[in-house]
Formats: sequence, C-alpha cells, structure tokens
Amino acid sequence: MLGMVGFVGQIPTFVLSPFAGVWVDRLDRYRVLVSAQSLACVQSFALAALTLTGVIEIWHILVLQAFQGCINAFDTPSRQALLIDMIEDREDLSNAIALNSSMVNGARLVGPSIAGLLVAWVGEGWCFLLDGVTYFAVIGSLLAMRLARRKPPPTDKKVLQDLAAGFRYVFGFAPIRAVLLLLALVSVAGMPYTVLMPVIAERTLGGGPHTLGFLMGASGIGAIAGALRLAIRTTVAGLGRLIPWAAALFGAALAAFGLSRSLPLSLVLMVPVGFGFMTQMASSNTVIQTLVREEMRGRVMSFYAMAFLGMLPFGSLLAGAAAARIGAPWTVVCGGTVCIVGAIFFGRRLPELREIVRPIYVERGILPEVATGIGSATALREESDF
Repeated sequence: MLGMVGFVGQIPTFVLSPFAGVWVDRLDRYRVLVSAQSLACVQSFALAALTLTGVIEIWHILVLQAFQGCINAFDTPSRQALLIDMIEDREDLSNAIALNSSMVNGARLVGPSIAGLLVAWVGEGWCFLLDGVTYFAVIGSLLAMRLARRKPPPTDKKVLQDLAAGFRYVFGFAPIRAVLLLLALVSVAGMPYTVLMPVIAERTLGGGPHTLGFLMGASGIGAIAGALRLAIRTTVAGLGRLIPWAAALFGAALAAFGLSRSLPLSLVLMVPVGFGFMTQMASSNTVIQTLVREEMRGRVMSFYAMAFLGMLPFGSLLAGAAAARIGAPWTVVCGGTVCIVGAIFFGRRLPELREIVRPIYVERGILPEVATGIGSATALREESDF
C-alpha cells in the first residue's frame, strides 16, 4: 500500500507535466504558481481534517494524493520557470539557480526528516495541519512580489504542436537529454528507498517512528551539507562532472545502507545518501536551467518534473513488488547498484557533452572567450569541465 500511495500521488506528474509545460510557456507563470499553491493548501487541510476527526481511510489518501499529483504537474515547471523572471541582474543567474535548486531539493529531504520527528511527537494529523498553515506564508510571499510581468508570446499553434516541439528539443539536445536520463534513472531505482524506509526502520532495525525520524534526519543533514556546498559556488562551470560523482556516491551509500543491520551505521550512511541525492538533483536542475532556451523553459522544466517526480511512481511500484519478494533491504541494495551503473555511463559521455556545452557557456558569459593559442584553449577546457 505504501507503493500504491506513492504511485497515485506521482503518476499525474508523469502524465500531465508535458501538457502543463506547454501551458506554463503560454500563460502567466506567476498566476499559475499562485493558483497551484492555493490548491495545495486546500489539499493539506483536507488531509488534516480527515485525520484529526479519525474518519480517514485508504481511499481518502489515494484520492487526495492523486489531487496533489495533478497540482505538482503545474506547480513544478511554473515555479522553476518563474525563477528567471525574479533575477534582476543576469550576472547573478548561475548562483541564483544553484541556490534555488539547493533550497528546493534540500527541503524535500529536510521536510520529511522533521515530519518523522513530529509524527512521533504529536501524530500525523497535526503534521498535515501545520503543512496547511505554512502555505499562508508561501502564498503571502508570492502575492508580495513585484515582478516585471512576462508577456507570453502569441501563438497560433495547437497544444500538441508545442508539445512535440518540446520533445524534439529535449531529446535532440544531448546535454539536457543525458542529464534528464540519469535523473530519471536515479528517481526510478534509488529514490523509492524513502517509500521503504518505514519498513526498514521497523523490521530491519527494530525501531519505530523515532527511528524513522532519526534516519530521515540524518539524510536531511547530508542534504543541508550538499545545499551549502552548491550555494557557495559562483559558477555553473564544472557541475557536469559533479553530477555522475554525486549519483555514484548516492548509489554506493544507499547500497551500503541496505546491507546494514546496525542503527548507528545506518544513521552514518544516510548522511552521504542525502548529500549525494541533493548534489546530483540540484546540479542537474542548475545545468538544465542554464542551458535551456527561454521560449522552451516551461516545457523543459516540465520534463525535469517528469524525470524527477514523474518517474517516482514506477519506482514505488517496482520497489513495493520487489520488497515483497526479496525484502526491503535487498531492494534498496539493488537500487543503489543501478544508480552507480548509470553514473558510470554518464561519466563516459562527459568529453562529448563538454564540446557541446562549451560554446553555450561562452556565449552566455559563464566562460571567457577562447583566446588564441593551444595553452589558452586547454585552460578553457579545464575551466569549463562540464
């Protein structure tokens, strides 16, 4: 049932994200984001009311999860695309993208770690209620923004035509395609560990809600460290090399965690799990945001949502089925191993991808122009190091 709940909450993102990306490019991104956050607030209060009154059933959770998945399909690409409209000085773009990516992905790990502790302390219903209340701060912050409103370009194309153009751009541009494929692989094979974590905390490590909270908290510490590591960077140059290393670290730590039967060792291993996940996801986001053409931004970020969130339901179902046959720990070990293999394949393609990315970085002022001479060209190649 954990796998099923994860599936219904995430499959709408996979199905709807490409269409949502087209509409994000056509509509006012700001209004789309405010609307999505308002609906998410309603969803959280509905979960809180059902839980605190004691009437909640599995079907309630499934329906509300599916509703949240539909919201996320529009929320993620609109939020990611709106970031560019918030930057006044384009020289700050690369650092702002890295900081935003770190915050977004770090919150995805820090939030559940805090929730694990609160569930043990006050119960699930109050967590849902607190989640709903926090949306007031989010929506208030959005309404307080004074942005130069972007005018969507007029178009007479049909939605399917714009969608097809987005597909051709993403899968025809090797760097973005490679980053998204590795992201999707990690989401399918590695990230379902979060779905199996309650089973591992209880049955493998002999704990309960407190144990789950400590484990998620340890991954949250790693995520914060990864966020700080990326936020202090002043350039996106070199992030391409960081992506496979982070994915390999995530996979290796995850595989070791699956083999562990000691709570202290498991807590230690969760730190590099969080660090590797954060670094790989945020670096991928930053590179994509930097490379994408402006008119394609909404659609490309919708594919990012598909790779990051949309692939999770398939991973959840696979992990649930595998765990029922070989156990949750060995399922986690297999998932971590697959992440390592994917990182190796990505790393072998780095030289080819660098040649494509370097002219774009130069054009956008991320790297200096190539000076005459072999020495200067070599120095630039080392500096870019996509």
